[in-house]
Amino acid sequence: MGIGRVADVAYDLELDSEQETAALARRIAAVARDGDVIALWGDLGAGKTAFARAFVNALSGAQEEVPSPTFTLAQAYRRGEQDLWHFDLYRLKQPEDAYELGVEEAFSEAISLVEWPERLGPLLPRDRLDLRLSHTGRQAARQARLEGHGSWAPRLEKLFAEAAG
Repeated sequence: MGIGRVADVAYDLELDSEQETAALARRIAAVARDGDVIALWGDLGAGKTAFARAFVNALSGAQEEVPSPTFTLAQAYRRGEQDLWHFDLYRLKQPEDAYELGVEEAFSEAISLVEWPERLGPLLPRDRLDLRLSHTGRQAARQARLEGHGSWAPRLEKLFAEAAG
């Protein structure tokens, strides 16, 4: 008997405002757990950092300043018993440079939000949630595509089933 692989799932959403992006971040934060990698894909200004800020604040339940790690490349947070890492890899030169940022530790022990995940190349874990954000042509609106891989597939299905029911 072979070991089956959970099929990947995908959902498309229209987010009409930054508030709806924040609401999505809160929903995903509620089901995130240690070892999760959430890859945030999209062009500059697509809403990746807005999502990350809302996600970090959802874990703490408070509205705190959440700076973008554009220059530091990584920012670590402790929210109660939860560790969270926020990576902005835009300036990463090659995938192996991510080891110096602590990605191995973060990916195994914390929740990791990764902006510009394509910079990780083969280091990007297979088991992850991909959130692809894009502009719609309307000022604050965004198109979001959520793709659950590995352990994220059933959680994403459950999350959307609850929202529909």
